[in-house]
Amino acid sequence: MDRSEDSLPVTRRAGPIIILLTIAAAVIGPALVPHDAIAQDLPLRLNGPSWSHPLGMDELGRDLLARLLMGARISLFVGVSVVGVSALVGTIIGALAGYRGGLTDAIIGRVMDVLLAFPGILLAIALVAVLGPSLRNVVLALVTIGWVGYARLVRGQVLKIRELDYVQAIRAQGASLARVLRAHVIPATFSAVSVQATLGMAGAIIGEASLSFLGLGVQPPTASWGTMLDAGRSHLFDAPHLTIVPGLAIALLVLGFNFTGDALRDRLDPRL
Repeated sequence: MDRSEDSLPVTRRAGPIIILLTIAAAVIGPALVPHDAIAQDLPLRLNGPSWSHPLGMDELGRDLLARLLMGARISLFVGVSVVGVSALVGTIIGALAGYRGGLTDAIIGRVMDVLLAFPGILLAIALVAVLGPSLRNVVLALVTIGWVGYARLVRGQVLKIRELDYVQAIRAQGASLARVLRAHVIPATFSAVSVQATLGMAGAIIGEASLSFLGLGVQPPTASWGTMLDAGRSHLFDAPHLTIVPGLAIALLVLGFNFTGDALRDRLDPRL
């Protein structure tokens, strides 16, 4: 896809800025906001933005800014947890499949094909429905479907890397499988995995918000951007800020990770 020369640097700067601001807001924001995210003030329910409550109040009279910052912590925690575990598991499995080939590659490939045969969000919904709604089960469900993308990516990279001269020389010297993978093969895939991980953060955040929106994620009174959207959809006309605020937060953070992943790809891919 063609990009103009002046628009690309803007997205390269915008992505990290959005991510850093979100992290800062999630880490120090709740300490700066004078309101409790779960404290109710029913006479002020559904009030719009004001000086004391910049983003307004929700349907139970809770400060929307405080809940937005609490939801940012949940989204970032899920994103980091899901991407970290998925990337680790997928990289190891994909490297093993690509390097060993043969029966190992065939078995791992069939497992990945089975998981890819189901729509990811539907499989996550089914897993959380069986395990029960909770933050831990949301992470587990997203990891169950998330490692496949990393495994497929790493497998394709390793199929090329294992034929390189320096890898062949190391194998000829009798190096063990674990040493070859750990010291020479897997590190060569880090650039591709880093791009996938950045984009995977956006997918994990959307996945958590979707499950929470359906009531299968974080449970009240803990705030999540998905549960905030769910609570606000019945007040679209009398209190639209209940859906606009978390919706914009999800959109901006996802765009930030997508911009960053796109910039990383452009920087690390020699063809670009």
